[in-house]
Amino acid sequence: MQPSSTITVAQRIAQALPQLTRSHRQVADYVLERPLQVATLPIDELAAMAGVSVATANRFARALGFDGYASFRAELVRGFEPLVAPVERLRGNLATPSTVAEVFSMALEESQRNIEGTRHALDPASCEAAVERVLAARTVYVAGFGASAWLAGLLHHGLDAYCADVRLLPSMSGVTHGARALARGNARDLLVALTFPRYLTDTLALTGIARQQGIGVLALTDRPSSPLAPLADITLYAQTETRFRPNCETSVLALVEALTSAVALRAPGAFQAASKVVQTVMPWLHGAQDLRAIPAGIRMKKLKKTTTRPARQRPAGK
Repeated sequence: MQPSSTITVAQRIAQALPQLTRSHRQVADYVLERPLQVATLPIDELAAMAGVSVATANRFARALGFDGYASFRAELVRGFEPLVAPVERLRGNLATPSTVAEVFSMALEESQRNIEGTRHALDPASCEAAVERVLAARTVYVAGFGASAWLAGLLHHGLDAYCADVRLLPSMSGVTHGARALARGNARDLLVALTFPRYLTDTLALTGIARQQGIGVLALTDRPSSPLAPLADITLYAQTETRFRPNCETSVLALVEALTSAVALRAPGAFQAASKVVQTVMPWLHGAQDLRAIPAGIRMKKLKKTTTRPARQRPAGK
């Protein structure tokens, strides 16, 4: 028989199944069908969901060789720690009475702490290398899914003005669109991949394809133990700890804005590129339509009038 520390809960249930009572099997079925949900449930909620008594739920845990329900649930959680941790934090925080204003204040303080933590953890050499790789790339691919898809979109938007070709891989056609795009890439290209707990396999799969193609990888993630970190040539870390949500996106957004600001600083012709963007989008800018409606000659006079410094008034009596 395997050592108890290496046996999963599912294996314990399979081994104990012939000796389990009918009510215990009822709990076992519920656990096997919904292991992640059970990992987040206290004993009274599991008993209610499985349709048994609290005492039966506790005896079920003992029948599997655990000291009680607490040790059974701890073992179940062990395999789902990255998924369960945010739920457990939220459960604990909801149990602590707070006003809405206090939650606002705590969330803003968390964002501030995470941004400061991200700033202090910056590695200057990695920052320099990241900007160099972005500007040297023939094509910059940007990948992020789930909540990171929104952040990837903002990164794409920020880099688009300064890079010759920036492509956002998440699309309506799913992850296969990104896989096809990366299949045409090579060592002259760069993939910027974003993923944070809970890490999504789509981002990791595309990063693996990029590595196979020889495409450089710049990772934006939360810590060296992230599954994305070993796949990257360069990694920038954002601190994302929070009490009420899986991640603090504020610090990631700050890192995205820092990267795009540094790219703008180093990009050749950045001023000309920014000016061109303004000229291009002017038809959609509020107030620009009013100025274009004025005849050209009058428009120039109006502009001169608004940009000329007013004459100094002479003191009275002189």
